[in-house]
Amino acid sequence: MNVLIHSRSSRFFVLALFLLLISLPLTAVAALPEFTAVIKKTAPAVVNVSSRQWYANPNSLAGQPYADILQNLPGRSNTSVYRSQSLGSGFIVSADGYILTNAHVVEDADEVIVTLHNRKEYKADIIGTDKRTDLALLKINADHLPTVEFADSDKLQVGEWVLAIGSPFGLSESATSGIVSAIGRNLPSESYVPFIQTDVAINLGNSGGPLFNLDARVVGINSQIYSRTGGYMGLSFAIPSNLAQRILQQLKDKGQVTHGYLGVLVQDISADLAMSFGLSEPDGALVVEVLPGSPAARAGLFSGDVIVAFNRQAVRDSAALPPLVGVAEINQDSSISVIRSGQKKRIIVQIADLEAGSTPQKPRVQKTQARADPRFGLVVEDLDDVQRDQVKPYTGGVEVQSVVGDAARSAGIRKGDIVLAIDNVRVVDMQSFQQIIQALPAGKMTAVLVYRDGQALFVAVKSQD
Repeated sequence: MNVLIHSRSSRFFVLALFLLLISLPLTAVAALPEFTAVIKKTAPAVVNVSSRQWYANPNSLAGQPYADILQNLPGRSNTSVYRSQSLGSGFIVSADGYILTNAHVVEDADEVIVTLHNRKEYKADIIGTDKRTDLALLKINADHLPTVEFADSDKLQVGEWVLAIGSPFGLSESATSGIVSAIGRNLPSESYVPFIQTDVAINLGNSGGPLFNLDARVVGINSQIYSRTGGYMGLSFAIPSNLAQRILQQLKDKGQVTHGYLGVLVQDISADLAMSFGLSEPDGALVVEVLPGSPAARAGLFSGDVIVAFNRQAVRDSAALPPLVGVAEINQDSSISVIRSGQKKRIIVQIADLEAGSTPQKPRVQKTQARADPRFGLVVEDLDDVQRDQVKPYTGGVEVQSVVGDAARSAGIRKGDIVLAIDNVRVVDMQSFQQIIQALPAGKMTAVLVYRDGQALFVAVKSQD
């Protein structure tokens, strides 16, 4: 009897344990976000954007002999123009018909057609576009339209769930979800946009569509994907909603957008460079070059300054600076905090209009013959007149012919680099180069400014005994 009871108890325990185990995945599934309410609320405000361009037909025979006969042959067009069409997405931002999308969706368009959630089609006017942020504002002649609400994208965090609705490959009202992979991502195509990176499936046709949070508010506008095949590969990028709202307002008010211009070239700070500049952490944007006549030059910024804040917003790396400058008020005072020679300074600068400023393209440096230097493990030579003109506004320098020491090689100095400054002291020629080198303490980590491939950059070199 006792054995029987024990056996029944064991079976009961095993059954209870089994039920507990199979219930665990159900609990995990229940914790996943529910998107149906978000889609029902927001989908009516998402639109399909179709842009059309008309081109001369390369197969047209207009004006050619026997054109009237040849044009009627099977398979040949009877018109002298043909139509190209591109598809994208967008969303309604006001009930009277204003729509936000990507600039590349409507670029060079002769006609833009917007298709609403209820399948109604409208011809749209392009109010304005801004290629730098890849945003465009459209207007259709309609009223009482459903709209979206914007969220504060500055509060977005990595790991948050987000939802995209758009028309990939023309398949309207397609919804995909994922998480925020990174924020403030800088892309080579445009440094003025701190992109939101997600793993949401985005494909051709999603461009210009909204990215929603779980509160059914727009946190971004889908703009780009990273792909080696043309299809989705797990990396998609959206324009933050806060930036989009500023661009939207300027396009609506003026039909065009102004972007701030400071006039500096900056780079990230490595741990070695931080040591050479006496910084406790490798934070900030290191000023490599100040462009002549720029707002930065007029304000007194110098090469070697480390920008740590702009208008009281922290600058953690070089990618963080351009978006802050881009949205600064034109011809108004902005505050820049820099570290210079180990001391923190506050500099006031009047930001200019980017379109009015100029960023000269520097030509590649031509190489010359070279001779000697022992301390850094470099073989260098004076520049010729052509090279001196090419590295202006820098006053001279020396060219690296070969790298023979481990310190310079480890720092990444290459043959053909032009050494412009060492430890924030300008190198004018071979003589000044030798004087600066000899004055350095052995074993000191030193910031060296070099010119390479048309631009300047800092590297950190540890001087040898």
